[in-house]
Amino acid sequence: MYLNCHTYFSLRYGTMSPEELVVSAKELGIGTLVLTDINNTSATLDFVRCCEREKIKPVVGIEFRESGILRYIGIAKNNEGFRELNTLLTSHSLSGKPLPVNAPYLQHAYVIYPKLFKPLNQYKDYELLGVRPEYVYRLFRSELLQYPGKLVAWQPVTFKEENDFGLHTVLRAIDLNTIISKLNKKDTAKRSEFLQLEATLEEKYTPYSNIIDNTKKILSQCSIGFETGIHLNRRTFTGTKEGDFSLLSKLALNGSLQRYGENNKAAYRRVEKELSVIKQQDFCSYFLITWDIIRYGRSMGYYHVGRGSGANSIVAFCIGITDVDPLDLDLYFERFINPYRTSPPDFDIDFSWKDRDDVLDYIIKRYGEGYTALLATYNTFKGRSIIREVGKVFGLPKKEIDAIVRNPFDTENNHELSKVIWHYGQRLEGVPNYLSIHAGGILITEQPISYYTALRQMPKGFPVTHFDMYAAEEWGFHKFDVLSQRGLGHIKDAVDLVARNQGRIVNIHDVSKIKSDDKVKSLLRAGRCMGCFYIESPAMRQLLSKLKCEDYVHLVAASSIIRPGVAKSGMMKEYIKRFHNPHGFEYLHEVFREHLGETFGVMVYQEDVMKVVHHFAGLDLDESDVLRRIMSGKKHRKETLEHLKKKYYDNCHERGHSESLAKEVWRQVESFSGYSFCKAHSASYAVESLQSLYLKAYFPLEFMVAVINNFGGFYRTPFYLHEAMMSGGNIHAPCVNNSRFLTDIFGQEIFIGFKHIKGLEEKTATRILASKERNGIYTGLSDFMRRVNIGIEQIELLIRIGAFRFTGKKKAELMWEKNASSGAGWMHRPPCILFDDSADDFILPGLDEGTFDSAFDEMELLGFSLRSPFELLADPLPQHILAKEMFDFMGKYVAMVGRYVCRKDVRTKHGKIMHFGNWLDSSGDVFDSVHFPRKGKTRIYFGDGIYLLEGKVVSEFGCSSLEVNRIKQLPFQEDSRYT
Repeated sequence: MYLNCHTYFSLRYGTMSPEELVVSAKELGIGTLVLTDINNTSATLDFVRCCEREKIKPVVGIEFRESGILRYIGIAKNNEGFRELNTLLTSHSLSGKPLPVNAPYLQHAYVIYPKLFKPLNQYKDYELLGVRPEYVYRLFRSELLQYPGKLVAWQPVTFKEENDFGLHTVLRAIDLNTIISKLNKKDTAKRSEFLQLEATLEEKYTPYSNIIDNTKKILSQCSIGFETGIHLNRRTFTGTKEGDFSLLSKLALNGSLQRYGENNKAAYRRVEKELSVIKQQDFCSYFLITWDIIRYGRSMGYYHVGRGSGANSIVAFCIGITDVDPLDLDLYFERFINPYRTSPPDFDIDFSWKDRDDVLDYIIKRYGEGYTALLATYNTFKGRSIIREVGKVFGLPKKEIDAIVRNPFDTENNHELSKVIWHYGQRLEGVPNYLSIHAGGILITEQPISYYTALRQMPKGFPVTHFDMYAAEEWGFHKFDVLSQRGLGHIKDAVDLVARNQGRIVNIHDVSKIKSDDKVKSLLRAGRCMGCFYIESPAMRQLLSKLKCEDYVHLVAASSIIRPGVAKSGMMKEYIKRFHNPHGFEYLHEVFREHLGETFGVMVYQEDVMKVVHHFAGLDLDESDVLRRIMSGKKHRKETLEHLKKKYYDNCHERGHSESLAKEVWRQVESFSGYSFCKAHSASYAVESLQSLYLKAYFPLEFMVAVINNFGGFYRTPFYLHEAMMSGGNIHAPCVNNSRFLTDIFGQEIFIGFKHIKGLEEKTATRILASKERNGIYTGLSDFMRRVNIGIEQIELLIRIGAFRFTGKKKAELMWEKNASSGAGWMHRPPCILFDDSADDFILPGLDEGTFDSAFDEMELLGFSLRSPFELLADPLPQHILAKEMFDFMGKYVAMVGRYVCRKDVRTKHGKIMHFGNWLDSSGDVFDSVHFPRKGKTRIYFGDGIYLLEGKVVSEFGCSSLEVNRIKQLPFQEDSRYT
């Protein structure tokens, strides 16, 4: 009877979850439901499963709207009909064309129109007219009664009960970016769009019972059922499963010879064992498609990193998916794949942020546009943002909304609507707001993907499913994670710069050589890792220094123990203690000695959870893997965790473990929740970190330029420039003759790119470079202005940043010359000059520049000065010590002066904020500070500048820092041009 039901996946319109819709229908004794979300199919599988569980017949469809206007409702007769509807919506979304007013021909679906768009005698077999209960009276003496087979009962469902209309209006106002009082009737559903007893609904159609009969007849002809499982994925790569296994075996065995040589029997046995399990689990095509993606990347010269649990696989190592040797690291085979695991191993394939989109485009074209799509994510209403959204639609000013956000329960002082806003805020928590694109998940299906979902076009031009990764798992789909990161861009660009600047070819893929390199070990041990992927943050630098880390194995461990879960549990500190005193502690239990000896009995990796709960508590391997997935933040049912926790404690009791021991082991397991890495993942990161370190050790200038040009590093550009300067580089402001759009290097001379000049347009930089390429270097400002067609404001920016300093003229002189050369029509001169037209000579009075004028211009236009900020201080430096002298003053109260680099804020268990600061001293060396919470204050505010810090020098595991009691910002010189 209910042909048009909405869930909250009718985004910013519906109010019920799929489960709430079905359960509510069950309570009312409703036997059949039709899900028709607005231009959306996200809830389809969940809805069908809920209906099956509640013994309700499910029917699915789509409500098609164009710019908010209801065109028609499509109802699938069967799975083919669902495919037809998905194809129609996908075509509309991907092409950007509006939906037709009349639905196209549909062989396996019904179309219900909300009003009469054409005479009923022109309706095709599958076309129907919906009649609302409140409009039944209009049928009296209507010509429509001559076509009883075309009329159906149309009672839309948007909310559970009439009281939920208010929540619906809040969603509509948010969607339309207006206030509730400005909504009109066409913007919202009718108040009557809620579930009712079927008898009540039928009674409204009593005068025309044939409408009810026709509706039931239509529903009786509809059915839907979905198969789920791994067979939905692309089943073969070569065309047959036998062919897939043959190809994968050949690639793996040949790769084994290349990686290990002919005489490594252990490697051969491991390859054979894995191939057998891969074939048994039917994962051959998954491996080969991943290999094919990487093969394409290599053919284009793209660098990649293969990580995730799949990096545990020797087959993945041998065919080039990863550069992690599982034998070298004793990677846990069962973590990668085991007979209990129905989903394939997880390969996360990273490409440079500049290359990833081309790789995605290849995948879609290679495996078919109708069979390939990226996964969606659901962005939900959450947190304080809900209060702001709801407050706005009730018309509250920002000040009133801020007050509610700060203290939502202060009803005496807050706006009188604060309770209402808070009520709706709670109702909206977790409700989907809009669909976005998953970071990298992509599906490749055996059947057209329209059998499962419609697709939506995203801004980058890639088609995206309507369901997320969790729904994809429910379907049985395997996602290929093709991700982007900037660390690979650093490495590739650095290698290219070395080739161009020094004429040297760097083999960055000789990982075994890099692992044993002494200069790499030295940088690692000292924590000198600025710019290096994943290990450049102050916290990681300190950890490496505390561990005196100099080998790959301990770098792999460090990459995981830095994660919040391990650090928060106190096990990071315990690991460092045990690292320095490996015989000064007792293992919790013999299982920890046997299986976690490499990490001194500390759980560091995800597979450590599996090892402990399997060998210590006797959980089966499949149960251990489920628990590992839960602890790594995967979506799960609450009862699953409770069941596994109970079994854990029951087994511990049966095995004779004390209650206190069982609780401590479980505490350590729980501390991993959502944060720990698998060992193979850490190992993949460590390889990339070592590659970065190698480039930094031998080619520091090219490496830093590459880091700057890829952006997105942990630090800001001036600190990477400072690092280059400390390595012998000479840093220059942008220059029209030497700079490019991005920062560039010639020998040891580094020229900042035009991109860094605030206010300079990209087209300006393009014209500058094009004219220089075409006609040679610029001889002066007048020559530049004749050749480059840009505005006066753009030229002034270039003069102020010093881009014409090669002329030897002061900036004030250049400003005069600019004015003299910019007569009427100068911007419209042709860019190609056949003959030089020399400018008139003129004599200017003396134009002096202040000592710090250029520095202030750089600070304004670049965001930093190329002079040392210490030179810009208004007063001489107070007495202080340097970073290299800290160990001479251990435990003493000292003063230090530092240039602020960055800080990390941490909330204590008492709710106070403490800070960890990072600084550069006047000699360019780094030091760290700790700022404990102040009485009466929860936060210390400090930003760019030079600071005097006073406190006590302390050390932990040989790593010094300053516990700050007093901090004061030192003033800079004033800009004399404005004083």
